[in-house]
Amino acid sequence: MSLVLRAGEAATGPYALEVTPESAGWEHSGLRILVLAPGQSEQIETGDSEHMVLSLGGAAELTVDGESFTLLGRTGVFDGPSDVVYAPRDAHVSISSAAGGRFALASARCGNRLAPAYLPAGDVPVEMRGAGQASRQVNNFGVPGMLEADRLIACEVLTPGGNWSSYPPHKHDQERDGETRLEEIYYFEVADGPAGPGIGFQRVYGHADADIDISAEVRSGDAVLIPHGWHGPSMAAPGYDLYYLNVMAGPGEERAWLICDDPAHAWVRDTWADQAVDPRLPFGKEEHS
Repeated sequence: MSLVLRAGEAATGPYALEVTPESAGWEHSGLRILVLAPGQSEQIETGDSEHMVLSLGGAAELTVDGESFTLLGRTGVFDGPSDVVYAPRDAHVSISSAAGGRFALASARCGNRLAPAYLPAGDVPVEMRGAGQASRQVNNFGVPGMLEADRLIACEVLTPGGNWSSYPPHKHDQERDGETRLEEIYYFEVADGPAGPGIGFQRVYGHADADIDISAEVRSGDAVLIPHGWHGPSMAAPGYDLYYLNVMAGPGEERAWLICDDPAHAWVRDTWADQAVDPRLPFGKEEHS
């Protein structure tokens, strides 16, 4: 599989995108984007992978091994966080949507079976990260210390048009002090402009122990797979707000997102102290445009 997946290239059945450990050529991380027509339902066996289910647009009813959950969802990814349902490995999941919608099923292979869980949207920590033109919003629904999981780590990043996120470039491809090895999926959606679909850009590059080189334009429905290497910036083109869902998992004993900045660019963080966060943030507030 290519590391850059254009919208529709990895579609199968009801899934607009399906990335499995096998298709990605790695061991842990997976993601499916489920599209349901009004009144449609889908049955899912989680197998050896735990899942987090969230709305990209629309509401749904879920059962996880017979336990019922209502996913209230949202109109779209720029309208504030979604609530989230956690489904453990070796579970049967049924998901249906009366009005139809699009739903992300982030997954990770794991060894331990936890209990199903529900996280309300109002409990999702919303972080303003960076400052100035590096300002972005992070919806930390699936990070350690928030939604309990065995291996899976997931969050959403929203970047106003003209800003850079995933910056300074960083990596997490080694198990060592201060860094964990995590395979990562970026799934993108880009706000439309008055003349049509928007665009963004993603950079990934290598180091002495990792050969990778991606400089890709991204549009809604695209995904980038990052097995290793420095990644960033994720660039929101002027005029087009950028959203991406990050899905991560790895082999380490500790479920942790520990990163190492590219030392050539780490100094940029020090410039944020005297800069304000972009006033267009957070997304979902009434005055945002």
